[in-house]
Order: sequence, then C-alpha cells, then structure tokens
Amino acid sequence: MKTKGNWNLRGLEGTSISFRKKVILISVGLAIGCITLVFTYSMAHQLREKENYEVRLWALAIETMGQFRADDPLLQHIMDSRNNIPFIRTTEDYEVLGANLIPDRILYHPDLLSHKLDQLARENPPLQITAWDGSKYYIFYGNSRLQKTLTVFPFIQIAVVFIFLGFGFLTLRSSQEDEQNKVWIGLAKETAHQLGTPISSLLGWIEYLKSQNIDSEVVEEMNKDLTRLMKVADRFSKIGSETVLSPANVNEVVGNSVMYFRTRVPKNVTLSYNGLAIAPVQAMLNTALFEWVVENLLKNSLDALQGQGEIDVRISDDLEWVYVDVKDTGKGMPKSNFKKIFEPGFTTKTRGWGLGLSLSRRIIEEYHGGKIYVVDSEPGKGTLIRIALKRMYM
Repeated sequence: MKTKGNWNLRGLEGTSISFRKKVILISVGLAIGCITLVFTYSMAHQLREKENYEVRLWALAIETMGQFRADDPLLQHIMDSRNNIPFIRTTEDYEVLGANLIPDRILYHPDLLSHKLDQLARENPPLQITAWDGSKYYIFYGNSRLQKTLTVFPFIQIAVVFIFLGFGFLTLRSSQEDEQNKVWIGLAKETAHQLGTPISSLLGWIEYLKSQNIDSEVVEEMNKDLTRLMKVADRFSKIGSETVLSPANVNEVVGNSVMYFRTRVPKNVTLSYNGLAIAPVQAMLNTALFEWVVENLLKNSLDALQGQGEIDVRISDDLEWVYVDVKDTGKGMPKSNFKKIFEPGFTTKTRGWGLGLSLSRRIIEEYHGGKIYVVDSEPGKGTLIRIALKRMYM
C-alpha cells in the first residue's frame, strides 16, 4: 500500500511539472509575439519617416529650382526607387499637373478627385511649393503599399497573439482536465480494487451467518447491503471504461433504487413512487450507472429533508422522452444555484466533495445522451430535479 501511494504522488508531481512547462512555453510565446509587435511597429514608423523625408526633400528641391521639371532627377529617383508612393501634383486651383499610382478614372472625375485629395490629405499634410513668380503648387501624397502593410501588420500580429493565447489556454485547460480525469479514474479503479477484499470476506461471513441460528430477515437485509456495496464497487470500476447501453425497463430500474431506500429512510420521511403502477417505458441504459444517478438524487433529497418530509419519485413520458422526476419538500435553493449544483466541487453540505451531481450530469448527458436539470426549487419549499432520456420503442 505504501508503494502504491508513493507511485501516485510521483504521478501527481509529474503532472505539476508538465503544467509548469506549458505555462512557461505560453509565456515565452507571448513574449516573442510582443517583441515582434514592437519591432514591426518601429519598422513601420521608420519607413514612414523615410518616405516623408524623401517627398519633402523633392518638394524643397522643386521650390528651390522654382518649377516642376519632367526630367527632375529627384522626381526620377522617387519614381524609380519609391514608385509605390501615390501622389498628385496640383496647381493652387487643384488642377492636376501629374500623378503616380492614381487611376485616370479618378484624375478625370471631379468628385472622385476631390475625394481622393481629401483622403491623401488625411494620410499626410499636403506640401505647398511657391514658385519664383509667386504661384503656388501642392503635392498630395499618401503612404506606400509597404508602409500600409507594415502599419496593418501589428494588428494582425495582435490578433495572432490572442488566437495563440486562446488556443494555448484551451489546450492547457483541456490538458489539465485530462490529467485530473486520469487521476480520478485511477483513484476510482483503485477504490474498486481495494473494496474487493472486504466484500469477499463479507460474502463468507454472510454464508456463515446463514448456517447459524440467526433471524433470516436480518441476514437478508445484510445481504442486500452487501449487494449494494458490490454495485458501488462495480460502478467505480466502470469509470473511465467504455459505457455499454442496453434496452431496459426504466420503471423497474428506478423502482429497485426506490425500494432499497424505502426501508432505510427515517421514520418521519415518506418515499413514494408511481413507476410500478403505470405502463412500463423503455430506454437505453447502463443500469449500474443509471441507478447511481437515481441514488444520488435520493440521497440529496434525504439530506435536504433533515429527517422529516416527503420524497416523490415519478415517471412520465411523451412520444420522444422518458422523464424521471425526484421531488422533495426539503430546504430548496435559490434560482442562482440551479446550474451551479452540477458543477464539480459545489456543495452546500458541511461534508462531501460536491461530486455527486457533477458525476450524475456526466453519466446522463455524456453516456446516455439525456438531460438532467432543476425544474423548480424555492428556499424552504423543496426541489424538483428531472432526468430526461430518449424513449425507446420495442
């Protein structure tokens, strides 16, 4: 036993180390993304300054020479080496003298031209050039394709970083859940294994008691409890294994759990059941796991009653669904807890781990393809929880 306990601790320690490594990897990825983002923004800013400088230099040279020249070497330099900068040269009256990377349909359409000049002016303040004769000219210029790409690229990087973080978080969370599930599955199977020894011993003692002069009803009740204990061990052994469903009589399966509890509830608690008095209904069930769910609901109702009140278990159906309702007259709950009670760890009891209803939801929804939910509850007036299963026709 000590060796097994140490092995489990080492497994948990390995899980913790793996978790830390994943956090480190995500942090490194985030740091790289941020550094790249800053670097790209810096490059875009430097390119913008360089292009603006070239255009201003050209405008200053033209102003110094006092005229626009088609063979201007600075203009030719911009056209050759930076020909991806869109610009429009105009007179003081906004008559177009020349342009680069501006379609003719815009240059020869007054409304489109006016709109384009406004757009370029928003990107960069237009440059004014004064000739020797006092006439004024303007250069409206925008940002190059490369600069626009670099300007937008940081936002793309931000989106990529957030997407990366999102996938990293989901992967990390999924990994954590998988690791936790493995621990719980291992714990459950180990529990079932450990229960095997005392169960075998108790079977022998019951056989011995049957041979003695002891009230047979007492022995029979002990045998029922032992059978129930064997079912519990069987349920724990099934956790993590493939769940096999088969056609079953819902009335009978629920009735078995109700009958077992009926002889064990406090004398001031009434447990009623209508399932044996109505026509049987069929559903695909894993009997051992489904009985576990019914028992969890009955135990919760008993705890809520605190030794006095009523529990009513009812079966109903329609053309598509079979419903199992467990209603009690216990302490109830506020509406804000209707969904919380099915979350792992949530409990209003002073004892317990808050896993019963969480396991119940998983058994019903994931294994049986059904639903389990709170229909109605109110503090001081009781609770009604419903299980809904797909009905089966024979």
